[in-house]
Amino acid sequence: MKTLVIHPQDRSTDFLRPIYADLDDVTLVTKGWTMNQVREAIQTHDQVMMMGHGSPNGLFAVGQFPIDYPHSSYVIGASMVEALSQKDNNIFIWCNADQFVNKHGLKGFYSGMFVSEVGEAFYCGVKTFDQASVDESNDTFARQLGECLGATRAPDQIFDQIRDQYGLLAEVNAIAEYNHQRLYLK
Repeated sequence: MKTLVIHPQDRSTDFLRPIYADLDDVTLVTKGWTMNQVREAIQTHDQVMMMGHGSPNGLFAVGQFPIDYPHSSYVIGASMVEALSQKDNNIFIWCNADQFVNKHGLKGFYSGMFVSEVGEAFYCGVKTFDQASVDESNDTFARQLGECLGATRAPDQIFDQIRDQYGLLAEVNAIAEYNHQRLYLK
């Protein structure tokens, strides 16, 4: 399976790398691609994984992509919906990806608000504000999702496995509990 991973270069989301680190036949996009190159890559790959910081309007480009993007704040935004709609096994991991997926009727495994920093925990009212809890949640989620993807690429199986495995950490880690409640499959 040819997999396209769009993960804009940003040190604060490096913890996501284990998700795709051990996968075969991966095209990794971190910066510099034009809008047309990204769209063409989406069309020529079997699966698209998108991860990093984002909003309900898409995955932030974090200054890593050329200005040919409309509203260049996003590497994945409304201009990519048509290409993404042709895939049913996408993976969307960014804050409020659920609103983007639902608004555009896309399919795959996706997150809602995903606390990955202490400031986000505070903002979201999560009772634990220590860096160790955030790191444990981030690292466990990324490792477990990477392991799941190594075994299967079927979104329903990924969803079930992550809900079960990450759910164990959610029983003892408030950050993981918050994030666990905001994982979805469509």
